[in-house]
Amino acid sequence: MRPSVASSPVPTRGEAPSKTFAVKTRKLQLSRGKDRPLPTTVWYPATGDGPFPVIVFSHGLTAQPSDYADILVRWARAGFVVAAAAYPHTSTGVADFDVIDLLNQPADASYVLTRVLALDGKAGDPLAGRLDRDHVAAAGHSGGGITTIGMLSGTRDARLTAAVVLAGRQVLPGVFTGSAIPVLFVHGKRDKTVQYADGLAAYKAVPWPKAMLTLPDAGHVVTSGADFDLVADATTDFWRWSLYGDTGAERRLERRDNFDGDF
Repeated sequence: MRPSVASSPVPTRGEAPSKTFAVKTRKLQLSRGKDRPLPTTVWYPATGDGPFPVIVFSHGLTAQPSDYADILVRWARAGFVVAAAAYPHTSTGVADFDVIDLLNQPADASYVLTRVLALDGKAGDPLAGRLDRDHVAAAGHSGGGITTIGMLSGTRDARLTAAVVLAGRQVLPGVFTGSAIPVLFVHGKRDKTVQYADGLAAYKAVPWPKAMLTLPDAGHVVTSGADFDLVADATTDFWRWSLYGDTGAERRLERRDNFDGDF
């Protein structure tokens, strides 16, 4: 069925920026304690006063933020600030890889979000006065999708106003809690790493406005081609709608094939 977006708790700001921004990148050497370094890459519009909504992104197991640069840059070009940390025990090349450390990553992502939002009030910082602290979101792929679901569940971050889960599933303890926010799931039907059925089960468990974009021929990772463009365009429209209240983006979402939900 087509989603109805009328009942969603979205902002009433109006339209998202119509221009495409040049993007700058910066690195923040963050750490949530001496044993949890969180080096963070931030992609942000190079010009424009904003304020720009903020998205914290979580990478998958044995991955790193730069692996997702293509889609994260697309979001930043559309008028969003995107922050992505390399997690201390699940990112590329770590000596002490530990999948169980996923339990700690929702708190890591919330910490990163806190530190990035604080830059809005830091005199002289390139992001000072340019961040929309009332419209923030979380997104993640695979293990990062699990992390994002964790931020909506037992370790709920009450600041979140929207979320995107890419090829994720519900693993961490706890149920979806807190105020209702719109959540978009994206999953390939040929995913052999995180089964489509597991992603669908997580989607069905969300008690809030939600939708699922199904990619019939895609596997676990989509990095190029028509499916990548579809994911990049659909997620950008979701952010435009959920974080800016853009009704044009809402209508584009409603018209997409393989897109079901009850926003």
